[in-house]
Amino acid sequence: MDEVLGFEADGEGEHLLLKVEKRGANTLWVARELARYAGVAPREVSYAGIKDRHALAVQHFSLWLGKRVQPDWAALEYAEFRVLSVARHRRKLRIGSLKGNRFRLILRNLSVPAAELGSRLAIIREQGVPNYFGPQRFGHDGANIESAARMFANPRSVRDRKLRGLLLSSARSLIFNAVLSQRVLDHSWNVVMPGEVCMLDGTHSVFHAGTVDGALTARCSAGDVHPTGPLWGRGDGRVSGEVQTLETDVVSQYKTFAHGLEAAGLESARRALRLPVRDLSWETVDERTLKLEFFLPAGAYATTVVHELLEAYAATGGDGDANTD
Repeated sequence: MDEVLGFEADGEGEHLLLKVEKRGANTLWVARELARYAGVAPREVSYAGIKDRHALAVQHFSLWLGKRVQPDWAALEYAEFRVLSVARHRRKLRIGSLKGNRFRLILRNLSVPAAELGSRLAIIREQGVPNYFGPQRFGHDGANIESAARMFANPRSVRDRKLRGLLLSSARSLIFNAVLSQRVLDHSWNVVMPGEVCMLDGTHSVFHAGTVDGALTARCSAGDVHPTGPLWGRGDGRVSGEVQTLETDVVSQYKTFAHGLEAAGLESARRALRLPVRDLSWETVDERTLKLEFFLPAGAYATTVVHELLEAYAATGGDGDANTD
């Protein structure tokens, strides 16, 4: 996995922009170790996104150095990560400040012939997949959700800002996935419904669709706009009609999390229900091994694409189990 920022380092400033390759380590731990090595507080190290601890990933960190002497990054030795490059930068990296990620995956030990998955991959390339938050968002065995519930019961129990943000994001993701699951069951995850809030492709710009006409339906089919689901928080979600009824029914099952997010001060937002899978290509390595490469925008998960590929095949008669690396 290669993180794509979409911009270059400024070449000057009080921050360092570090490109790091890691495997077998989570992003938070790497950030703390970078801070320790540079002699700065952990809060002075930031990143654009969380990466799966098991993946071989290249991602970026920013580190505020101020007037301190830059450490010798070549002498930093960890089995789990290494610094590939360092450049001066004027600004701190913030969550979401990246264009996306390019993924290269190998699916091994497929229980179906790899060649049989080609037709499903062609559909995914054309239509995209449901934009679920991946399981890594929820921690090992869903531990983040349990921790979020405890935090909402006792808000003072979590004082670390990054951990608190992680738990809030997990709770939001739980509600979004539940709404999306219902839309998948209703076969409406990739169509515009009356009362929808639509998102323009490639942006976070949204608009309310009180009624649905042929032109809007055509735009959705072409991938120009996408239906959305709630990132829960305070304020009007802007949906109405059928969509509002559906979301209200689903969210009523998660009152602890919905109320907790509102009490934490998060403002409501929207996320596309459909995920376009850009530049998707594949290669059959052997009968039971498939190589995939594709680009996803920021906030999307490769596990979502793989799950849709294999689950969709299973739904038509195959079982589609695989190991990935």
